[in-house]
Amino acid sequence: MSSSNTSDRAAKALSRPFELGGTTVPNRIAMAPMTRDLSPGGVPGADVAAYYARRAAAGTGLIITEGTYVDHPSAGLSDSIPRFHGEDALAGWKNVVAEVHQAGGKIFPQLWHVGMARPAGAPPFPDAPPMGPSGLDLKGEEAGHAMTRTDLDAVVEAFAQAAADAERVGFDGVELHGAHGYLIDQFLWERTNRRTDAYGGDPVSRTRFATEVVAAVRRSVSADFPVVFRTSQWKMYDYQAQLATTPQELEVVLAPLAEAGVDAFHASTRRYWRPEFEGSDLNLAGWTKKLTGKPSITVGSVGLNQEFTGAFTGQTSEITDIDALVERLERDEFDLVAVGRGLLADPLWSEKVLSGRLDEVAPFSSELLTSLY
Repeated sequence: MSSSNTSDRAAKALSRPFELGGTTVPNRIAMAPMTRDLSPGGVPGADVAAYYARRAAAGTGLIITEGTYVDHPSAGLSDSIPRFHGEDALAGWKNVVAEVHQAGGKIFPQLWHVGMARPAGAPPFPDAPPMGPSGLDLKGEEAGHAMTRTDLDAVVEAFAQAAADAERVGFDGVELHGAHGYLIDQFLWERTNRRTDAYGGDPVSRTRFATEVVAAVRRSVSADFPVVFRTSQWKMYDYQAQLATTPQELEVVLAPLAEAGVDAFHASTRRYWRPEFEGSDLNLAGWTKKLTGKPSITVGSVGLNQEFTGAFTGQTSEITDIDALVERLERDEFDLVAVGRGLLADPLWSEKVLSGRLDEVAPFSSELLTSLY
């Protein structure tokens, strides 16, 4: 358990406002995006607004929503995961934004297309075949069709339109999901991108689709509207996967994205305290900031000591000290801290930490996840 000194230092380090584009985030705590599967017909209802607003009211400075489907037939898998198209869904999101703002928080939607990242035997949604850069699933096996230029253009436009709609209905920025083996990440990863045209081959060419998405999004919104890009090394079903084995290889991936218009990177790891490369204590968010000069968000078992498994059933995690997190934040290794399971277990997590009451934070347990509803 953390000492009172650590609690005081955490409160001080995390309570600092942060400027991200034209948005002032009131502190350094973000809510990590976590799928809930509780939006019937893809429309976020009053319960979704209450869920996010409750955490904003307790001091979470930035809410990053669960992943939301862009307007493309093969973007997703479930009609209870929210979509980010259609006036009914956008009206629902407008209400979510209003309640989060009234509670004092900022909010970004996470925009995504799952591509080939789908469980074995999963049906297409809705009635559209799965597609990816080469039609390969995350094991590198054929499971769909390789995207044509028409497909590529349609998906780029879908992301751009979703971002424009996000600004129109009042969001404070957007996050593009380019991690965990979903569509954008499938283009970045050699195992799933075997293309021989301009979108595949060498590492720089594999970034082309991602940079086109970023550039189109950047053009579709105001100059000061923040665009965040989520990255990861690990993928669903493959925690050992790597886009880059050295800082130099990572820079090859990140530099074109930064140049295309990314304002900040959200670097997803399983444990924030793990060094990303040998010879340095920097984690993935730290290296990302160092290599691009852009702000970064760290995430990965903040305040937990439980192994990340990708499923919550039967898990219990005690609160660990966050000395390492505080030290890294104090030296500006990264700029924001995203919290996932901690905020599920205890919606008042931010309020308690920001007021130096870390010892009062409820431990994560799957039995406590009524807050998901």
